[in-house]
Amino acid sequence: MRKMINWQRIWDDDGNTGFYVPLKIITSVLSFFYLVVISLRNWLYDKRIFKETKLPCPVISVGNITVGGTGKTPCVIMLARMLQKNGFKPAVISRGYGSRSVKSVNIVSNGEKILLDNEIAGDEPYLIAQELKDIPVIIGAKRIATGETAINEFGANVLICDDAMQHRQIFRDINLVLLDSRGLNEKNHVLPRGRLREPLKELKRANAVILTRTDETQQKGEKIGVTIVTKDMPVFKSIHKPKDIIRADFSEQKPVSKIKEKKVYAFCGIAKPDSFKNILSLAGAEILSFDIFPDHHRYNESELEKIREGFIGCRADYLMTTEKDAVRIGNYPDFLKILSVLRVEMEIIPHARLFEEFIINRIKLCRGKNKDKN
Repeated sequence: MRKMINWQRIWDDDGNTGFYVPLKIITSVLSFFYLVVISLRNWLYDKRIFKETKLPCPVISVGNITVGGTGKTPCVIMLARMLQKNGFKPAVISRGYGSRSVKSVNIVSNGEKILLDNEIAGDEPYLIAQELKDIPVIIGAKRIATGETAINEFGANVLICDDAMQHRQIFRDINLVLLDSRGLNEKNHVLPRGRLREPLKELKRANAVILTRTDETQQKGEKIGVTIVTKDMPVFKSIHKPKDIIRADFSEQKPVSKIKEKKVYAFCGIAKPDSFKNILSLAGAEILSFDIFPDHHRYNESELEKIREGFIGCRADYLMTTEKDAVRIGNYPDFLKILSVLRVEMEIIPHARLFEEFIINRIKLCRGKNKDKN
């Protein structure tokens, strides 16, 4: 049987014996060439040899410099609601990771109705569209085109560009970078040797950094493994907190307190499954089984049947998964009837008001500059 590569061991500089030794050498060589390419591309943009396109309204980028989940989707949802509350008309544009559409512009939601299913839209855009009311969600490989569609067809006056740190064709007025407070240290390498999409020095392009899951770091007594050396750059801390529990078919909604001291059979296919497990534990659930699948995993009928049998066999009170997993099971309505979904949201702590003022003031500043140019 072929041995599977545990990339986490390579990225964390673990596994110094066996076949991991030559793998580290090979990935280090590949990382060198990757670094040359990404550094050259960034230099061409920095020197304005490659041009960024400025759209006629402020653009907020939500991105990261690592692979894996840092919490971009909850951050996008939080930002959209914040802007809506302050009287803006935001729209979300995304590349649409995992999308099966071949069109250059795809309207996932017009703000009133979801128009694409999760397989065509991709997991994250579909989930964002589910959560946001009166806010369009548009995907496409060319974000300039999706941004223009949001402005011209839906009257958006602020664009939230999802996962756009490395997408430099579109000019962003606010560049937010999310860093998982548990997942970085000074020894990190670029892909494929490490989890970095680009070197840490490129954080200089950010206008602010949001450290995510800082509560989980504190609970484990860990220190944030990377020192952010930037001049006059705000650094905000955030947590992912449980919002509520819903039945996957939307037939029922409960407070998170309902799973306290209850037996739970859980499963997920996300980048950071331990975060889901931690939230369940903190909510007081007794986790009888926790099945982990690959990130963005598409479940088939036999897998779901095995999960159902395990749930019934261990006599758990709840069968639970994440929102992202639930959207990938929409084609199995009978399974949705027994499945509960833990919904989480991002919260900036302890300076939520300062973060909101930072975003709103920068948008107003951008608008003022645009008026002066006109």
